[in-house]
Amino acid sequence: MEKKTTPTNPNLASELVVGLDLGTTKIAAIVGRKNEFGKVEILGIGKSESLGVNRGVVVNIEQTVASIKTAVAMAADKANVDIGEVIVGIAGQHIKSMQHRGMITRQSLDDEVNQKDIDNLIDNMHRLVMSPGEEIIHVIPQEYIIDSESGIKNPIGHAGIRLEGNFHIITGQVSAVKNIFKCVDRAGLQTVDLHLEPLASADAVLSDEEKEAGVVLIDIGGGTTDVAIFYDGIIRHTAVIPFGGNIITDDIKEGCGIIKTQAEQLKMKFGSALSQENQENEIISIPGLRGRPHKEISVKFLAQIIQARMEEILEFVLFEIKSSGFERKLAAGIVVTGGGSLLKHLPQLVMLTTGMDCRIGTPNEHLAGNDDELKNPLFATGVGLVMKGIEKYERDSKRGSNLAKQEVEVEVESSASKKKDSKKVIGHSQKKIGSFFTTLIDRTKDWMSDDIE
Repeated sequence: MEKKTTPTNPNLASELVVGLDLGTTKIAAIVGRKNEFGKVEILGIGKSESLGVNRGVVVNIEQTVASIKTAVAMAADKANVDIGEVIVGIAGQHIKSMQHRGMITRQSLDDEVNQKDIDNLIDNMHRLVMSPGEEIIHVIPQEYIIDSESGIKNPIGHAGIRLEGNFHIITGQVSAVKNIFKCVDRAGLQTVDLHLEPLASADAVLSDEEKEAGVVLIDIGGGTTDVAIFYDGIIRHTAVIPFGGNIITDDIKEGCGIIKTQAEQLKMKFGSALSQENQENEIISIPGLRGRPHKEISVKFLAQIIQARMEEILEFVLFEIKSSGFERKLAAGIVVTGGGSLLKHLPQLVMLTTGMDCRIGTPNEHLAGNDDELKNPLFATGVGLVMKGIEKYERDSKRGSNLAKQEVEVEVESSASKKKDSKKVIGHSQKKIGSFFTTLIDRTKDWMSDDIE
């Protein structure tokens, strides 16, 4: 029997959604729902160390399952709910994207384009032949063309025979996807939907105006840096760069000759992405290993290590921006989010490297309440997954009500046609009776005329 996400507190609404962010450094479970004002209300957060995920890909199933259980139990306890279903995020170096155009021929010019036609077109895209070991994760419509009339965002209600669509298709490795499903299943949960993490982050930190004007989202995680480019309100390009915050930590570890735990603490407390903003005489003293003297490290030298790696990551991002073809159409510039965006002076480095405006993206715009813990780029993906889950719930509810409405209309039409047919039968029988009496009267006249003669 399926175990759904249900509240143990009867005062809570039942439409609860749980976003599960399987990151390289952390696994976060966030429980939320939509309140009466249209904002996302977060009821509980659970976070655990991610031990079995590397660069967005599950490498150790048992460790990942244990981390998922810890995070979900913590979130369930805080929200006072039983968690059985989750919306899961997917990322990793194996993620690829492509553009494709599809087409269907409709049967009638008189009938308007409806949701069923669009669903058929999208289903055709899901049947595209991929390279061995790959499968389609998302098919995202960009625009539609009806009988050579292009630039249509919503074709429902239009008339036409030939329906075409331009689609942004995102693919991933079958093995990576199956491992995610396997881990969630072994943790005693059911995966309701799988979403690309940069798309979820975009929902949480970008405004509709930014997506319309043209914007680049850079989500710097522990193992990967995700890039999503929007223009005219539509996703235009996605990419995953196989470098993130962990590689910066490794650089500090090697450059300063310290252990990884110390390197991570240095990065978080004193790390800066711009070396010129730090003074030469700023020194950090680190305790030595068992009986060894303290180690002194210059803050400026630390910033030089971080800046060198961040510049390399930004060069990859710049390459993706140029490859998308929208380099000169990004009026809203760049929005940086994720745990890696917490580095000091990062927006300044991004502006120097790319020549574009930059801001740090936090998910607080769509959230109800004033929880400071949530106003953190670390939780952008998790909050975005909750928003995707709410969107899916509303879409499915609307589709279900539309189907019920269509069934009622069909029943009404069927009963109306039966009444019409019965009227036809009655009318036909009346005609027969009328013709019978007419014939009888005519014959009576003939008999009477014969008698007179």
